[in-house]
Amino acid sequence: MGLESVSLEDRLQRLTRIKHGPEGSTGWGTALRMQFGHYTPDDYYESCVDSLVDARTEWIDVGGGNAIFPSNPRLARLLADRCGRLVAVDPSSNVNENLFAHECHRAMLEDYEDSRGFNLATMRMVVEHVVHPQKFVAKLSQLVKPNGKAIVYTVNRWAPVTLVSANTPMWFHHATKKLLWNAREEDTFPVVYSMNSRFRLRNLFMEAGFREIYFRHLDDCRTFARWRLTLTAELALWKALHSIGLHYPETCLLGVY
Repeated sequence: MGLESVSLEDRLQRLTRIKHGPEGSTGWGTALRMQFGHYTPDDYYESCVDSLVDARTEWIDVGGGNAIFPSNPRLARLLADRCGRLVAVDPSSNVNENLFAHECHRAMLEDYEDSRGFNLATMRMVVEHVVHPQKFVAKLSQLVKPNGKAIVYTVNRWAPVTLVSANTPMWFHHATKKLLWNAREEDTFPVVYSMNSRFRLRNLFMEAGFREIYFRHLDDCRTFARWRLTLTAELALWKALHSIGLHYPETCLLGVY
């Protein structure tokens, strides 16, 4: 397994079939994205993890709570069965509801101990909540074995939604996420954005002994995806910008170290 073992487009198409079933059986949102040729940031992250998990993988999922891939439980089951060991670590009590991890530990990463170590660490929408980034990455360096990999998938500090989030109170976060994405209040946590740029991530991981081996800005057309008209408008703008080599304003970050 490896990032370049299969073409990215082939991996994304395969995972789309796993997530949504064969073409023609998808919902309107997925069908619309397929029509525009757009994949979500979740799709890219899931593809990246899929490419790095095999039977020898000892995997720690940090901060994922009760789900490895909230939008793709089928893939979560496949990879949990494929890997050698999958440990979920999260300070939230919902980690104990995780159906895919082989072991669940309610703890801050900095307080978690493991004598065996891991060759894969994943952090899905986690590092935007990290208050002490140097301690966090230093702990990763202790847990990840030599030649192991750490995958970070997070929001971009300079994306419009993040800028709004950074300057509004928590009650506004709850209300907005409920309206736009039907999110539960218990799934919304305080944010600090201390690790949310490529420059910051690369420097933090380099200081801890990692090196960046892959990085990508992921165009995110999901802000108004709850409604067909607004999703169509987002995708049309994305396609127009993409055709002239520009990123959509809303982006996520995906890095492998």
